[in-house]
Amino acid sequence: MNSAAGLARTIRRVGPLLGGTALLAACTGPVVVGIPLPSPSPKSTEIACPAPGVAITAGEVEAAMGLRALGILLTNCGTGDYTAHGYPVVRVLDADRRPLDVVVGDGSAPVSAPDSYDVPPQPVTVKPGEQVTARVLWRNTVLDSTVPATNGHYLEIAPAAGEPAQVVAPQGGIDLGTTGRLAVNAWAVRP
Repeated sequence: MNSAAGLARTIRRVGPLLGGTALLAACTGPVVVGIPLPSPSPKSTEIACPAPGVAITAGEVEAAMGLRALGILLTNCGTGDYTAHGYPVVRVLDADRRPLDVVVGDGSAPVSAPDSYDVPPQPVTVKPGEQVTARVLWRNTVLDSTVPATNGHYLEIAPAAGEPAQVVAPQGGIDLGTTGRLAVNAWAVRP
């Protein structure tokens, strides 16, 4: 009798907590809207701010019907304003960080239909702590079964031509199939 009464008291005390936890878990499930952007970059005390005073990070690869999209984020981690202009310069690297033979086009058109990310490139001033985004698109399509599929492990991304590049490792890699091409959208302020 004592154990049954103790169990009933425990259920009365813990039951609402478990119900609330289950409700919270149900409400915080993943919701995918557009392209997931990367998490904010680490604080400057955690890593040094790379030249030219910006850090580049990558979000998760969003995949749908063979089209892949990866949000990239440029954060001004320096002490002065930085002007992002045009398109990021992107190269696909293999597991040993060697460049792969991939054609990179500006805008979505080399890979997909133009969309809201296809804004004309224009200079954007990024103050310390502010961010701009771009997107990398590709398709995992096999056009010729006799050609081995291209799988990249890293992206080397420079904010612009002639600027130092940074290497990011997109989760899941870059599975280009046999297309051998990807597309990049211009840096812009996006919600």
